[in-house]
Amino acid sequence: MRLAHLLIPLFSLTLLFQGCNKKESSEEALVSTSEFSLMDTQGKSYTVEKRGTNFTLDAGKDKVVLFDIFATWCPPCQAEIRHMGNLQKKYADDLIVMGVTIEEDKSNAELDAFREKFGGGNYLIANKADNQTLARAIAATIGVGQQFPIPLMVLYKNGEYVTHYSGATQEEIIDHDIAQALGK
Repeated sequence: MRLAHLLIPLFSLTLLFQGCNKKESSEEALVSTSEFSLMDTQGKSYTVEKRGTNFTLDAGKDKVVLFDIFATWCPPCQAEIRHMGNLQKKYADDLIVMGVTIEEDKSNAELDAFREKFGGGNYLIANKADNQTLARAIAATIGVGQQFPIPLMVLYKNGEYVTHYSGATQEEIIDHDIAQALGK
């Protein structure tokens, strides 16, 4: 009987401290920061900073940034390349399309040829080891899981999440969301 009187307060204290620790972990996750180094196929370096659920591309201040996570072997990814090029051309001064390949074995020349073959015009494609880490971090913050579908396109304005698209998406839908994010 005395043992029960001692265990109940001890158990209560344990729950109290576990509850506090759990809250701290959630808050830490929301304010966590990371940096990802990207390099485009032309050799230019970019930095993406993650703060909580926001992702800011260093070259994207006051712009809309569209991260396009893709693979060259993926038919829907091949189809959306033309859309990315069209949107980059239409919103040249207000949008940065950053293609993020999840493949590790592609050369810069192969990625440039892929973009040209499918009519992608002139937008950036990152080709560096941090690509997969960045793709997984973005996927985790928008809740699509680590086995996310590609293409996965995620739109940010000044680093703040706007919307995302999983799989093949019509250009007009993305265009509408970009215009809305820009206030046009």
